[in-house]
Amino acid sequence: MTIYFEKTYQRSFGTFPLKGQELHDAVQAAAELGYRAFDTAQMYENEAETGAAIKATGLPRDDLCITTKVDIANFSPDKFLPSVEESLRKLQIDRVDVLLLHWPTPGGNIGPSLEQLQKAHDQGLTRHIGISNYTAQMMRDAKSIVDVPIVTNQVEFHPLLNQDKLLAVATETGIPLASYCSVARGEVFRHAIFSEIGAAYGKSAAQVVLRWILQKGVSINTMSTKPANIRANFDVMDFTLSSVDMARIEEMTKTGYRIVGKDLVPYAPDFD
Repeated sequence: MTIYFEKTYQRSFGTFPLKGQELHDAVQAAAELGYRAFDTAQMYENEAETGAAIKATGLPRDDLCITTKVDIANFSPDKFLPSVEESLRKLQIDRVDVLLLHWPTPGGNIGPSLEQLQKAHDQGLTRHIGISNYTAQMMRDAKSIVDVPIVTNQVEFHPLLNQDKLLAVATETGIPLASYCSVARGEVFRHAIFSEIGAAYGKSAAQVVLRWILQKGVSINTMSTKPANIRANFDVMDFTLSSVDMARIEEMTKTGYRIVGKDLVPYAPDFD
């Protein structure tokens, strides 16, 4: 993994649930404001539009970090690699930078899908491989199944949900975490602490949340259609939260507010 990849992937622009002109405009704004990492998925049904929007930025391919995710409907050996090849055609690239398994295989037998993921890497369809929504034990198991580095586990991560167990296993296994639902789909804004802390730094509540995630050692994946918010989400590298403020925010994890669970995704694993 290159230093460029690590720095670029720290701040990724997500494309769910965007489509059409709204997606195109958001990607253009993100690129103009400095984003070089873009995240999509087969399940989002917007890979072709994302690929066209990225191409329209005119940015050199080597400057970009493009992530997509394989849908569980394509995990079988007869569908996995053809689905990745179709994703590449839609994205108009010859390989992705990061290819993730979008969810663990329902039922818990994660081995076959990870083996297909490794094949995609070995055949040059992706530079790096990753996982998403894996539990702590699944992270340990995944590391033992593949023989190339797993560069990320993309999970729900925000200050209203305690993910300390996953963070500990990220250190143990060397599989970094990346966040989605980074501001808990706006739920964090119901809590005054984030804007109060932000006032001391001249930053917004959202920027405080994103900075907290980064200082926890987790990459951030954000989405907005408003240029001002896209800029704000990107401009989180010029300040550092104090240990006192980090601890104050840490107390909020006791809220236990999870967005993505079995009520929303029936095949979700039993999260830690």
